[in-house]
Amino acid sequence: MNTQTAPLIEVEHISKIFGSVIALKDISMKVQAGEVMCLLGDNGAGKSTLIKILSGVHQPSEGRYLFEGKEMHFSSPRDALGVGIATVYQDLAMIPLMGISRNFFLGSEPTRGWGPFRRFNVKFADQVTREELGKMGIQVRETTQPVGTLSGGERQSVAIARAVYFGAKVLILDEPTAALGVKEAGVVLRYIAQARARGLGVIFITHNPHHAYPIGDRFTILNRGSSLGTFAKSEISREELTGMMAGGEALEELSHELAEFARTDEKARAALEAAAHEFGVVAEQLHVEELPPAFDEAERRYDQLPSADGEGKR
Repeated sequence: MNTQTAPLIEVEHISKIFGSVIALKDISMKVQAGEVMCLLGDNGAGKSTLIKILSGVHQPSEGRYLFEGKEMHFSSPRDALGVGIATVYQDLAMIPLMGISRNFFLGSEPTRGWGPFRRFNVKFADQVTREELGKMGIQVRETTQPVGTLSGGERQSVAIARAVYFGAKVLILDEPTAALGVKEAGVVLRYIAQARARGLGVIFITHNPHHAYPIGDRFTILNRGSSLGTFAKSEISREELTGMMAGGEALEELSHELAEFARTDEKARAALEAAAHEFGVVAEQLHVEELPPAFDEAERRYDQLPSADGEGKR
């Protein structure tokens, strides 16, 4: 196979079995350089298990895993990172109280000096951090600023820039927009587009088709551990994508249920209106403008009776 034209990542008919549980079954997908492959699925679809296989945490029970045309058998995430597969998880693996540059080089700190006098090269770390974030369109005031003071989108961008700097060829992003607002999600999507423009293959894992569709080039949809297929953007609309993720039958059933709720509410409203109208008629009939003459005569006689204690009390 010509590795110059081979996909960066390709998995062929992989499955993952945990005891008696089939987490993934017969999944095939590939990622080319300079494209965003969106991996979509609802909760429990198998996205996390597939991520762990791609990032070297798990070995597939069946099937083949190829990187640049060569079959791979990773024993740890470090092995995957060594060939250029970087995974950015939701927690970002950052220390909030440490500065941006310290987090940027966390685990791979540049040093100066030698032997027992070796120390962290602050000047080099700050310079590289500014340059790499600048390439992503991010301007920071101080690289010593604690990461915990950054917004969610900015922290994601730092993690992406760090992965690119350390030679990532494939960037796997695990739900990067899940806990972000609309504006912050837009910031992250812009950084993903910049990573694609720099020739990286990006695997964007999400359960939100509204975030995936604007940025994605191709879409692989998982449902209960199985693949529903891979589609180019020209082959599928956002509505079709949403329908396949949720399951067309489930959406149709939900539509019928909502329609039934609406009919039930309409019946209840009509019944309440009828009851209120009926009660109004009865109330009008019970309302007495003038008391009967017998009642007036009885009340007059009662007032004329002598008191029992001589003080007007009966």
